[in-house]
Amino acid sequence: MTEKTPKKPLTYKDAGVDIDAGEALVERIAGFAKSTRRPGADADLGGFGGLFDLRAAGFTDPVLVASTDGVGTKLKIAIETGRFAGIGQDLVAMCVNDIVVQGAEPLFFLDYYATGKLDVAAAATIIEGIARACKASGCALIGGETAEMPGLYAKADFDLAGFSVGAVERGAILPKTGEMRPGDVVIGVTSSGVHSNGFSLVRRVVEKAGLGYGDPAPFAPGESLGDALLAPTRLYVKSAMAAIHARGVKGLAHITGGGITENTPRALPGGLDVEIDLGLWSPPPVFGWLARTAAIDGQEMLRTFNCGIGLVAIVDELCAGAVIDAFQLSGEKAFRIGSVVLGDGEAKVRYRGALKW
Repeated sequence: MTEKTPKKPLTYKDAGVDIDAGEALVERIAGFAKSTRRPGADADLGGFGGLFDLRAAGFTDPVLVASTDGVGTKLKIAIETGRFAGIGQDLVAMCVNDIVVQGAEPLFFLDYYATGKLDVAAAATIIEGIARACKASGCALIGGETAEMPGLYAKADFDLAGFSVGAVERGAILPKTGEMRPGDVVIGVTSSGVHSNGFSLVRRVVEKAGLGYGDPAPFAPGESLGDALLAPTRLYVKSAMAAIHARGVKGLAHITGGGITENTPRALPGGLDVEIDLGLWSPPPVFGWLARTAAIDGQEMLRTFNCGIGLVAIVDELCAGAVIDAFQLSGEKAFRIGSVVLGDGEAKVRYRGALKW
């Protein structure tokens, strides 16, 4: 009787999950995370949960503010081009910008990176970008998760999610809708481009134009289309906090999916609208290219993209100059784009003029 040859024992790596690669990534990113330490967050990576001490951070009567978001299909362009340096900032910005518009200081951040096959170098580049953006926002990177999931994701594909928690003293929560009045000033703070919303439409426009991401960008001389579209989302935390400290800010809106049209009313009470003069700024050239290439009308642009305004502030008229100065001194371009007016029910945006493509 012939003996059967023993079968080769299976390992987790045979199933497509490389624990050694995961450990190598943790070693590479430990220093990035350590560089984001701040009062309240002093622990190293490796615990089952991330710790944060609110008292050590200087809060007296804090309310916590939490946000979670991703980068959307902008990731498809990053994957196709192999350009990952700015994606980490996109992820952080989409979360911390949502926190600061509530008047809160972002305190800590966690990331979730899921892929079919872990590319340690690419993942390290992304997480290094996350750490840089956290540090720039005064936010500690206290943990995260890297998941290798063959069969759920194609080998080169990955997805990102971010989670951030901030805090604001109870009496300083924004928006202060009860204080808003007709005549309050609407201030616009410029964006760096498309940011991280509307990329399903952007990708369709690129397809319609018959372009590849390695081709020259029609709207950005000297840059490839991929690099131009991957310009990272601006981080508004430091500038928004400076504006708040200048006093007079009654509300802030992060202009994300839904554009100016859908996001600005989130900072308003019923019975008040904002009237915005579209002739007061020129959107970055990418928006004109998108609109012309796919014949996208102005209203659709305004409810899909930020159209050059990444943050809106609603400010007491007497304080508008000081708030604009605070934004400018923090490195932003800010200017009046409209005012608060009486409405007739649910808050909305009214537009005057037309965007200058």
